[in-house]
Amino acid sequence: MTEKMSEVTRGPLLGPLFQTGWTLLDDRDAISKTYKFESFVDAFGWMTRAAIWAEKWNHHPEWSNIYNKVTVVLTTHDVGGISAQDAKLARKFDSLV
Repeated sequence: MTEKMSEVTRGPLLGPLFQTGWTLLDDRDAISKTYKFESFVDAFGWMTRAAIWAEKWNHHPEWSNIYNKVTVVLTTHDVGGISAQDAKLARKFDSLV
């Protein structure tokens, strides 16, 4: 079962993500990152690859796409905040760029 990430595990799991552009949202327990691509097609292609992993792991992002930018928000709604699943999916998303 998934559980909300404790303060003890946040540092080791989220710290490396903050170094790659992920940030904590001020208004809720979630992390966010905006990816910028060369074109709309590149952004949409990345979203397609990312969607396959999100579906495979049954953990779906909140995201939006405007031309060559994709903004992603990750949180685990079932637990009311950030879980290890969010960190795992963030690392995977970064690897797809």
